[in-house]
Amino acid sequence: MLDALQNAFFQTGDTLTSWLSAFSSFLWGWPLLIMLLGTHLYLTAILRFPQRYLLKALKLYFVKDHTDKGDISPFSSLMVALAANIGAGNIIGVGVAIAAGGPGAVFWCWLTGVLGMATRYSEGLLAIKYRVENKDGNMSGGPMFVLERGLNSKWLGTAFAVFTAIAAFGIGNLTQGNAAAEQLHHAFSIPFWGTAAVLTALTALVMLGGIQGIARVCAFFVPFMAVIYIMGCLYILTIQAEYIIPAIRYILDCAFTGEAAAGGAAGAAVMAAMRTGVASFPMRPAWDPQPSPPPQRRTATPSGRRSSLPAAPSGIPSSSAP
Repeated sequence: MLDALQNAFFQTGDTLTSWLSAFSSFLWGWPLLIMLLGTHLYLTAILRFPQRYLLKALKLYFVKDHTDKGDISPFSSLMVALAANIGAGNIIGVGVAIAAGGPGAVFWCWLTGVLGMATRYSEGLLAIKYRVENKDGNMSGGPMFVLERGLNSKWLGTAFAVFTAIAAFGIGNLTQGNAAAEQLHHAFSIPFWGTAAVLTALTALVMLGGIQGIARVCAFFVPFMAVIYIMGCLYILTIQAEYIIPAIRYILDCAFTGEAAAGGAAGAAVMAAMRTGVASFPMRPAWDPQPSPPPQRRTATPSGRRSSLPAAPSGIPSSSAP
């Protein structure tokens, strides 16, 4: 009886895996890739290349504005946003992209990273426009509010929130927790349940503190994470300097031609590189409920506090909520 149940379980799992694989191949076909990159290009064009204001925008996060009163500071808002990108997005995401799509995926990571700034800027603008103030005085915002209040589609906003909550268990928790448990188990023989218990307790301590608690933890740890990450990258580039130019040439070659590919296989290789590269920006495109930190600020935003940043398209205010 037990063997029969196990066989049925494994067969069901294999069937579900094949269905999900087929659906993923269909979803990440040429139409979706064209729409994603097309959206980045379109927003970059109508906003007149807002990427040129990157340094100015970052500067605003470090400039104190004593007239601002909000749930968290601009600097804490930046640290919360960076916390989910450093490591999971920049290291694991790129590594997975190269493993799945080859070296050419790196080029598409670069391209979507640069052009995608316009999309992230637009997401932040819409999140602030359609944010709401809760009964307790805190601000809430994100794609679900944009869908509900901007498109007048409450069911779509609800569906987004539900699917995001479901995806958070796998994308936001299981992958990172499993990676940590595996490494600690192999390196120090720490049992999996021990790692799970510690991670659960630490996560609870942070999450139960609300947005202020999350911001405080991120503001303390993320700067160290960023410095270590950048210094590590510079060290690797320094000791491997002679390989930089050949690596760039190899990446560009694989991005458009697909190494050792011929005929129809070349198109499949290029598509694989595009799919994994685009999907790795920034390791969480469609399922990300961000930008959540910006709506937590009740008054002016970095884009609203300086007129030198790109203006919103006509009909969309750049700072305050309706």
